[in-house]
Formats: sequence, structure tokens, C-alpha cells
Amino acid sequence: MRRSRIAGTGSALPARRVTNAELAERVDTTHEWIVERTGIEARHIAGDGETTATLATEASQKALAAAGLEADQIGLIVLATATPDQTFPASATRVQAMLGINDCIAFDVQAVCTGFLYALSVADNMVKGGMADHALVIGSETFSRILDWEDRATCVLFGDGAGAVVLSAVEGENQGILATRLHADGRQGDLLYVDGGVSTTGTVGKLRMQGREVFRHAVVNLANVLGETLAAAGLEIGEIDWVVPHQANKRILDATAKKLGLAPEKVIVTVDRHANTSAASVPLALDTAVRDGRIKAGDLLVLEAMGGGFTWGAAVVRY
Repeated sequence: MRRSRIAGTGSALPARRVTNAELAERVDTTHEWIVERTGIEARHIAGDGETTATLATEASQKALAAAGLEADQIGLIVLATATPDQTFPASATRVQAMLGINDCIAFDVQAVCTGFLYALSVADNMVKGGMADHALVIGSETFSRILDWEDRATCVLFGDGAGAVVLSAVEGENQGILATRLHADGRQGDLLYVDGGVSTTGTVGKLRMQGREVFRHAVVNLANVLGETLAAAGLEIGEIDWVVPHQANKRILDATAKKLGLAPEKVIVTVDRHANTSAASVPLALDTAVRDGRIKAGDLLVLEAMGGGFTWGAAVVRY
């Protein structure tokens, strides 16, 4: 049976790190207020010359090095982002060019914070179908450029960054990506959205969110899709070594773990240092835990996320 496995991971962060104390100098907030409600202590903000595509390229180069592959061995690039460099062409094609790849399949996926899970599922199925032997799956965002810096309820929550994985085709069972499940419910679109768009206002717009309602939906949806994906893989929650969740809010992570009866020490948490990096958050957290030695070869992982749309999804992976 042809499957795809994660052969390497990588991540990239903008040079500028912004603490809560620094943010409090320009926004009506405090370090204590932010930490109590979100668990966030700092985030990285993109500067001049740092874009979604440049961050994605840096993360991809690190993932390729970890996988022991050259860029020209990649046959597919799927980049998840809600903040592309341009309306078109796809930022994936910019990454392709910066990596020096002359020809491969390259396109973007937009499912906001769930984008990486959507991209992973698409790439997994394309690799299994023989469209490519090696693929780059990337989540990259520069959310700082769509934030309303006068809205303290939202601007403190987000940061910029990128994460990438290399998927490689393998033969056999019980390895690689074992199951993925994806969902969307467009009826909830007015709870988390950007109030602009090419076809509606002709402007980029700013992020708007009804935080309490998003929290309520997130805990239920994430717990449900995690259970659904484990069932599809024929596994129980007790068999999981690590959960790598979307890093939106420490309270959501804690509430989801409690609802599932999952030990908190099995949940990878990076929201304190990176904030919510949307589509980048899952691969960024994954790379962090791989490089610090927590996640090891053979470990059983669940990746999960929920974002605007609403969209949500999960993947069970044998690392």
C-alpha cells in the first residue's frame, strides 16, 4: 500500500519578537491581561522584506535539509495561507521559484487556521495517487498585516511565521499519514472573518472575531474531529503519544484536552512564544517538538485545527 510519511520538518519566524510589554506601549492592554486570557507571552512580527513566501521558503529549506532531499526532487508544493504575497499568482509558485525548482505542481489552499490540515490531506492523497513522490506541505502567514491594531481583543492574539513538512511516498501499512478528516460550516462565517475582499470591497480588510462564540465552537468541534479521525485509523485516545493542536489560545487547548480526558503533558504547546500563526501554527509547533526531541520516530501523533469559515480537521500520523 502506497502511503505518504513525514520525512522532514522545518519552520521560520520573523526576526522581530514582540513581547506583551512592548505591545502594551501601543495598545490598551497589559502582560497579565493577555497571559490570563490566552497564555500568550510574545509573538513574531514580519518586517520589511519578510513575506508569506519568504518565510515559507526558509521553512521549506529546513524541511528539505531534515529530509535529506534536494529541492529539485520535489514534485508538489501545497501552501496553506490566508495572507498570500499577492492576489495571484499563488504564493506556492513564488516558493517554487525561490527554491530553484523549474517545474512541479504548485498551488495555494485557503482554509485559514485549518489550512495546513487541508493542505496535508490534499498532498497526502496526491502522493498516494502517484502524482508526486516527494511533496512540500507548508503553512505560512503574515497575519500582522490584516490586524486592526486598535482592537485589543484581536491584535494581541496573532503572530507571523511558517512551518513546512516534506511528505515522501512509502510502501506499507501503519506508517505515515494514517487518516485525515476535514469539515466546514459556512453558516458560522460571521463569527471570525476579514471585513474586506477583492470581489466585495476592493480592499484587504481587517480581522474581526466574536471570541466567546469561537471558543465555544472550537472546543466541541476539535474534540469531535479528533475522536472521528482516531476511529477512522482504528485507534483509541490512550494510544496517542502527542497531540499537536492549532495554537489559538491556551484555554482552548486545556478545555479540549479535558473534554477528551487527555493528559495535558501530551499536548504540544507553543502559543506562549508564537501566538496564533493561523495556518502556520500546526507545522510550526510540530517542528518545534521534533527539534527539541519530544517527538521521535515511531510516535503516534494527532494534528488538529479549527479556523474561520468555520473549517476544522485532524490527521493521525505515525511519525
